[in-house]
Amino acid sequence: ASIADARETAARVGYPVMLKAAAGGGGKGMRFVASENEIASAFETARSEAAAAFGDESVYIEKVVERPRHIEIQIFSDAHGNCVHLGERECSIQRRHQKVIEECPSPIGDTDLREAMGASAVRIARAASYVGAGTIEFLVSDVTRDFYFLEMNTRLQVEHPVTELVTGLDLVREQIRVAAGEPLSFAQGDVSWTGHAVECRVYAEDPEHDFMPSPGRITHLRVPAGPGVRDDGGVYEGADVSIYYDPMISKLATWGRTRDEAIERMRRALSEYVVGGIKTTLPFFREVMRDEEFIAGRLDTGFIARFNERRRAAQDSRAEEMSDDETVRRDMAAIAAALAYTESGQGGSQQQQAQAPPSRWKMAGRATLHRSRI
Repeated sequence: ASIADARETAARVGYPVMLKAAAGGGGKGMRFVASENEIASAFETARSEAAAAFGDESVYIEKVVERPRHIEIQIFSDAHGNCVHLGERECSIQRRHQKVIEECPSPIGDTDLREAMGASAVRIARAASYVGAGTIEFLVSDVTRDFYFLEMNTRLQVEHPVTELVTGLDLVREQIRVAAGEPLSFAQGDVSWTGHAVECRVYAEDPEHDFMPSPGRITHLRVPAGPGVRDDGGVYEGADVSIYYDPMISKLATWGRTRDEAIERMRRALSEYVVGGIKTTLPFFREVMRDEEFIAGRLDTGFIARFNERRRAAQDSRAEEMSDDETVRRDMAAIAAALAYTESGQGGSQQQQAQAPPSRWKMAGRATLHRSRI
């Protein structure tokens, strides 16, 4: 494909559009294009990144849905004609187009939407004659509830633990059974969803500096545990986090009977989690779990940008309040000093002090004060 092809396709689809690497994911080889004058440079950059990351410079164009939710459907197929879906996962909280927090089910809370997306996902998997665990990803309009096919991941996803916690199914075990030629051990009617699960991807990154990688040696590690808490990790004290691989340290997931309970358990687990020697995303998650927008379930792929704006505004407001408090403290100190100076007899001339009669209010007040100290 050429730039001319890209320009023609984008015009037909309608701006804004997204250029994406055909051979990969994880945010690599992806470019947002708002208008025609951006298409040429974005096309070349996306192709270059795709070639470097995946050895394939092919890219495709898709329509951009403004402020969408990123919701995916877990599917499972076997070689015996069986194909089921295991419900949705909410994956809208992302940095650099890569997920950092996932939930099952989505707080969008629409059973009809789940069934419609699940049915579409099954049709896609069947059309591809797919066998195994896979994920069909969609963009969902929070306004119209329309959903648009995004891509299919032909593997278990990082976030599969939240589906396991809610469905009670062991997806890794099932994948091995299907790969061995066995049929699925459950049918669509056997799948049910109980409670709610949240997952935080703990990365060796500095959220205070745009999630910049923070490689180094882990000097201290304390992992949370307890009812409804699951940590899938592969590091230990003394382990080195390299610059050459994905910076994910662990996947911390919690389950609760309700979304609120799952979030509360996540707050506790995050407060217990300690990783020393490197920067991690743990402080970021602690703040998000108390964010009003997150708690209300008002999520889309632009969540982090708006969260950071709210956070900066709150910090500026606190700084201004502290400045005002300091001004008040200085004024009170100045008034107190002036009163002390006057009462010490150093204020005014000796003649004025001699002529001024003593205040009966002051004398009565001092007498009361002295009596209270006896």
